[in-house]
Amino acid sequence: MATVELTKENFDQTVSENPFLLIDFWAGWCRPCLQFAPVYEKASEAHPDLVFAKVDTEAQQELAAAFEISSIPTLMIVREQVAIFSQPGALPEAALTDIIGQARALDMDEVRAKIAADQQAAGGPGTPKG
Repeated sequence: MATVELTKENFDQTVSENPFLLIDFWAGWCRPCLQFAPVYEKASEAHPDLVFAKVDTEAQQELAAAFEISSIPTLMIVREQVAIFSQPGALPEAALTDIIGQARALDMDEVRAKIAADQQAAGGPGTPKG
């Protein structure tokens, strides 16, 4: 499957319609980004059930800013509308394959429960005001 180009116009829809999304934040002038591109493309072919997307940080500066992308390339994985992984740096093929496997194995109910517990402990949303 070819990678999907994400823009601020299609980002929300793409995330909401796809339960498992990998996002590569990149730029055309970035040599590590260009070195990572074939690794990312090969992984997209090896995992046709997943959606692989790219965000050109030059063209989509608002998206890059919204995710506080300060180093590229940055790989992000979103499952069921929850960002479960984000790491800057070009990954070797074996590491990318391993991360995809770990992301597939996650129990998203446990992830959501941990997020809720962390928010409550931090006094975030859902915390009773006393």
